[in-house]
Parts: sequence; structure tokens; C-alpha cells
Amino acid sequence: MTQPQKLRLEIPLLLPSLPDIRDRCVKLLIQTLESREGIAAAHVADAATGGTPELCIHYDPDVISLGKVRDIARGAGAKLTDRFGHMLLRAGTKHPRAARTLTAKLKVLKGVVEAEVNASGSVRIEFDREQVEEKDLRTMLSGFGIEDRASLSPGSSTSIKDDGHDHQSHSHPEKLASVSDHTDHAHEHGDGHDHSHGDEKHGKHASGAHEGHDHSGGLFGEKTELIFAAIAGALLLVGWVLESQKLATETVSMAFFVMAYLFGGYFTLLEAIDNIKAKRFEIDMLMLVAAAGAAALGQWFEGALLLFLFSMGHSLEHYAMGRARKAIEALAKLAPEVALRRRDGKKEEIAVAQLQVGDTVVVRPNERLPADGFVVLGESSVNQAPVTGESVPVDKRPVQDAQAALQGFDKLPPQHRVFAGTINGSGALEVVVARQASESTMARVVKLVTEAETQRSPTQNFTEKFERVFVPLILALVGLLLFAWVVVDEPFSASFYRAMAVLVAASPCALAISVPSAVLSGVARAGRGGVLVKGGGPLENLGTLTAIAFDKTGTLTEGKPRLTDVVAAQGVDEKELLSIALAVEEHSDHPLASAVVEGAKQRLGDGHAAPQVQGLESITGRGVKARIGGDEVYIGKPVLFEELKGEAVPADLKTANERLVADGRTTMIVRLGGRYLGALGMMDTPRPVAAEVMKSLQKLGIERLVMISGDNQKVAESVAKSVGLTEARGDLMPEDKVKTIMDLRSSAGKVAMVGDGVNDAPAMANATVGIAMGAAGSDVALETADVALMADDLTQLPFAVGLSRQTSRIIRQNLWVSLGVVAVLIPSTILGLKMGTAVLFHEGSTLLVVINALRLLAFNQPESLTPVPSDTPKA
Repeated sequence: MTQPQKLRLEIPLLLPSLPDIRDRCVKLLIQTLESREGIAAAHVADAATGGTPELCIHYDPDVISLGKVRDIARGAGAKLTDRFGHMLLRAGTKHPRAARTLTAKLKVLKGVVEAEVNASGSVRIEFDREQVEEKDLRTMLSGFGIEDRASLSPGSSTSIKDDGHDHQSHSHPEKLASVSDHTDHAHEHGDGHDHSHGDEKHGKHASGAHEGHDHSGGLFGEKTELIFAAIAGALLLVGWVLESQKLATETVSMAFFVMAYLFGGYFTLLEAIDNIKAKRFEIDMLMLVAAAGAAALGQWFEGALLLFLFSMGHSLEHYAMGRARKAIEALAKLAPEVALRRRDGKKEEIAVAQLQVGDTVVVRPNERLPADGFVVLGESSVNQAPVTGESVPVDKRPVQDAQAALQGFDKLPPQHRVFAGTINGSGALEVVVARQASESTMARVVKLVTEAETQRSPTQNFTEKFERVFVPLILALVGLLLFAWVVVDEPFSASFYRAMAVLVAASPCALAISVPSAVLSGVARAGRGGVLVKGGGPLENLGTLTAIAFDKTGTLTEGKPRLTDVVAAQGVDEKELLSIALAVEEHSDHPLASAVVEGAKQRLGDGHAAPQVQGLESITGRGVKARIGGDEVYIGKPVLFEELKGEAVPADLKTANERLVADGRTTMIVRLGGRYLGALGMMDTPRPVAAEVMKSLQKLGIERLVMISGDNQKVAESVAKSVGLTEARGDLMPEDKVKTIMDLRSSAGKVAMVGDGVNDAPAMANATVGIAMGAAGSDVALETADVALMADDLTQLPFAVGLSRQTSRIIRQNLWVSLGVVAVLIPSTILGLKMGTAVLFHEGSTLLVVINALRLLAFNQPESLTPVPSDTPKA
């Protein structure tokens, strides 16, 4: 069992404005961390030096990665420093056994904090820059066949990497604090591994390494192992025909069997040698022992058959995993390699990687867009399915202010914003580049999907633990069977043959491949449908939960409230009320503020001069405070004025406000100095597809559909009833939303939280699965969510849940098949089933679970909703 790791973070740097260490913010941060699976505890502790209070986090690296702990901390307002580096690379591994062996070797490298290699070849490494330089680590990695050459990063020839995870340029700087962190030295650098190995110890891997068996440079390129297996099969067939038909002497037929041994066992032997070096006893070793045992008994045909089928099974596994991997790699090839840039009145063709922020590119009809940016000239419809999964093209038109658009690209409306890899329609466009190729939405999605491949699911963790117990037990059983001749009246050769047959029957090949093949296929299919799933954990959890919580504004509703009612207090002119509200809310970026500003301008007319405002302050969950002249202005929920000093809300205004609330309006009251000016009512309309989506989710088995909102309870209930939710909870502060999610987890077991990934980050972090909508172009949403719906389209949610449900079903089916075959074969071989028959069933079950997993690549959207494209459109 892996030793728990500790991470210590200085609290004043995490929460710089914290007045007291006992503040509720510290409690909320601890709750956020402790609510996540894999984090055992988080507590306040004094630092070893200086007495600065620190937050100590205990986590299990087998369950949750350092990177995920970092993401959760960032979602709560924290940002780790540049001490820990992060690399995503490619290796030649093509199946889980080789991946596990390579993972074990990487974990003992100097400075490596975490390492995970996926069956598809994705390599994720977290390293400590205080222990190893990145260039030195890359030199060590090259000795294991891990190179930058297989990068998936669009527009870049280097590996996908995140130097220290410095995402501040993409996030909200005012919300991100720098963090000083260090691992607890009481735990050997905090990773449970001894890093005392010098670099020279790993130098032996630099030459002749066969890590992962990347045979692309072999005699027949990538098909070398498949061709070797085919040659072994041909030699086996010839030897069998010669022997059975008495066409040649026994020596000749045995020579063919021996050559079949050599071709069938070559790559299996290489893999076994690597495993022995890594001090691992894997399935390939069991197969070699059984084949050698068969040869010792003179059963050359059965031994050759075993190695032929095992090597053929390996080759077909590689093919199947390669199909899922190519579905992900195809994302990286969507963006064009060259772009037509307009500069100084001239057009020139340049590589997409050379585009700079602020460049203007010309996009002809039916071409793919080369970069993320916004339209400055021309109108057209753009097919965004390759990025967002939207089946209907989105109309695009120019922005009014290009400079302002460049500064606020993340907040641009969808009619102006375009993404690399999407397909232009019939109109020509000129687009200003807002992100470099390596930072485009497509590049970030590819990076995150690649990283997701390395995240193991709960079932995968279970199967690996099961194998660690199961294999020694089988070896013990085989050891006993070797001495069956002592008890049963039979020759030693019969007992030895039976023991070898049991060894073959009990090898859990199908079990090893069953879960990773399903997870990889599921993640690949989700990515192709515009849904980013960060690994097997969220994929499995989303497939088994029965409750989903929704934020209201922008998730279930359009997110564009409008001012519908203006009620002036007795003796107050409506124009004064609107003028004060307009002056204050113009300085706020809250969605309700925009509704007030737009509505007030329409009612007041052009040319109205609003008074000067000073000192705008946000009152979290309540409203805003400002100063006009010598008077303080408060605009907010009625509850705000119950908490303020001064006169209470007048009875007539209170009655008018209650009437608006009863009609489903979101209200705010305006007070200037000691005078109440009146109330404003706003309404946000539900999304047209919301009701249909809720019905689809209920058909998929989601029993509880809960709205959690900061709006008052009556407004929440009104919206919930109109869209078909089962529960509505209103009047919730941010910390109340977190508590509501935790309560739902207590009662429902697992719960997903759907929001925008920014304001809902704490609640999403506390949910079993955090789901962000409209994540295309939003760095914060992409980084904080477990599942990101790339389009601002609620219909993608049933697709994601349905795919996860199907993935969970296939994982269960694969487990039953793999364990069932082993359960039948073990007693059958003990009772006399021949080794050749056991081999056929053994390898057949392996291929069956792989083929079953590949069915996920063809999963389609539920018929009741707008379909998500099953294939990426061709250029």
C-alpha cells in the first residue's frame, strides 16, 4: 500500500486577506479538500520555521493525484508555486501490463513525485524542481523511450507541458494567490519513495531499452509484433500438418514448433525481462513458464499454440487501444497547419504556430479556422462541432470594438468568438487571433484529454489490487498441484502438465485489459462529442450517481435576465430610482447588474447623465454598496436591509416586493442614504430545452434533480416547476451551496453539480462530479471541472450521463466475463481440460472484452434530443 503523502501550504498566502485563522474561509477550504475522495484529512498546523500557520493536507496518491489536489486548491482561491513541474509525454506502451512496469520504473527516478503511464502511451509526470532539473529528467526519460516526438499539442513541435502550472494569465488574478508549499520531509520527500538514486544508476537504460516495446523502428515497423505472431501461427500450422499427417519425421515437425516458439515468444520474453528488472511478476512471465513447462513435457505443439495466441492477443490489444488513442489524436489534427495572415495590407501564408496574439487572419469559405479569436470583418456560419459538439452551425458577426474584445475574449458572446479547428461556412471572415496555437481551446482540450487517459478509475484500482492478491494465490495453487502425484496415483509429468494448464487458465489477461480499454474508449467518445471527461473516475461516478444539482442562472436559464418591473417608493420619482441604480450597477459585472443597466437605459432614454459613483464594494451574496456625493447607496436583496443599521424597509415597499417575488421575479431594493427609493424586479427565462433534458435524465435513472440558487425560494421554485426539477433550494450563500452539496452526498451517496465552473467552483469541488457548461474558451471552467460540456448547450448533459452509464455497464460486463472465464477454467483444468483448449478460452475472453469496450466509440446521443455528431466533420 502506498504511503500517504503530505502537502503543506502557508495559509496567509492561500488567503491573503484573512483576518483571523479561525475565520470560516479556512473551515470552508478544509471542507472542500476533505470532501474529495483520496484526501484523508486537512488541518491547520504551525510551520516548522517562523511560526506561520499552514494547512497540512494528507492525500493518497493512488486515489488522487498531486495535480488534482492543486486544481481543487485553485478552485478555492489558491495557486501553487513553480516548484512542482508537470509533463505530458508519449511512450511506446500499448497495453496495461507494459504501462504498469514503466510506471514502477519512473516512480523511483530522482525528483519524480508522481508518475502514471497509460496503456495508450500517455505519460504524466509530476516532478520536484528542487531535486531535479527538467533537462536532466528529460535525459533520463529518453532512456526509457519517452520522447517529445509523439506530442499531441496542436501548433507545437514540443511536448505538452505545464511549467509549474502557472495559469494565472488565464484565470482571474485577483482570485489567485501565490502559494508556498513543500512536502513533509518526515515522509521521504512526501512521495513515499526513496530518491537517493543517482543519475548514473539509470544510465543503463539509455541503450537497448525496450520500454513499452515500441516496435515502430523494427523490421516491419509498427506491425512487427503482429507479423511475428502471424509467422508463429504459420509455423505452428505447418508443424501440426507434418506431424498429424506423418509427412515428415518428428524432428522436422518439432523444428517448426521450436521456430514458432521463437517468433511467438520473442516480444513476450522482452516484456518479461523488463518486468523482472522492475521487480514485477506479470502475466507474460506466467505464460513463458507454462510454455517452457509444456516443452519440458514434450508438448511442443501446445506450448507453441499458447505463445502464438498470447502474442496474437497482444497485437490485437495494441490495435484496439490504438483505435481509441487515434480518436483522441485526431483532435490535434483538426486545426490547419498554415494560416493566411493579413499585415500592412498584404496577405502572407505562415505556419499556425507562428501566429501571434493580435494578428489578423483571413478565413475563406469552407476552410478550418486556424486559431481562437474573434470576427472583425465578414459574416458567416461556423460549424463548431469539432470543439463544442454543437450539431447546428453558429452564426458569426464582427465585434464593434476590437481592442476591448481582445482584452475580454473570455466574456465575448458566442456570435463573435471562434475556435481553432472549427469549419467556416459560405462567407469569408477576418479574425483577430486572441490565443496562440499552443493555448487554443483545442490544444487545451487535447492536453486535458491526454492527461485524463492517465487517471485511473476506481474499478481499475480495484482490479489492480485484486491482481496483486490473486496472482500469488494462483502461484501457490500451482505449487501444490505440482505435488498432486504424491496424493493421486499418476506420474509427475501428468501433475506438472495440469499445473501448467492451471497457470494458463488463471492468468488474468482479460481482467487487466477490461477496464482501461473501456475507460479510454469512453473518454475518446466523449471528447469527440464535445464533452471533456477528466479520466476514469468521473466517467464511472457519473455513470452510477442518482442525483444532480444545478445552478440556476446561466445553467437552467438563459443567463440573460431583463428588467421587468420598476416600483418607486412613495414620494420618489421613478427616474431618480433608475438613475441611481444605473449609476451604481454600471460599475458591477454581475449578470443582474447588466440587466439593470440595459433596462434603465431603455427607460431613461439616450442622453441621460448618471451621477458620479465612488467606492463600489460587493457584499457577497447580498448586493453592492457605493457612495454618491455624501450618501451611501445600497442595492441588494431584501435580506441585506434586515442586516444593515437604519430604518427598515417601508411596509408598502415590502408588500410590493413580496408581490414581485410571488410572480417569480428576482428583486433588489435601492436605498440612498436614509431614503428607500424603491424596488426592481428582474426575470431570467428558462432554457427552451431544459424541460426535455430533465425528462431524458430521469429516463437515464437520475432520481433527484435539485436546483441550488442564490435567488429567493419562490423564484427558485417557479423555475424548478417550469423545467421539471424534483427539488428547489433558494436563498443560498456560496457556503450554503457547499453545505447543500454535502448534505446531498450524505443522503444520495453520489451527486453531480452542474454550473459555470467559476462562481460555482467550491460547490463543484465538493460534489462527486463537477460539471461545467460552456467550457469552450474558458480556462477556469476547463481546469476546475471533472466534466466540461464544451458548448453552452444543456442537451450535452444527457449524452454525457448516457455515455457514462453505458461505460459503467460495459465495465461490469467485462469484469463478469473476465472473472467468469477464470472461475470456470481453473476447476476445468484441474479436472483435466487440455492446455490448448484453456488457451483458446483464455485469449478469446481477452479479445471479447476489448471488442465490447470498443462499442463505446459508436455510442450515440439519446434519440429524444438533438443528436451529437458521432464523427468529426471532414474538411
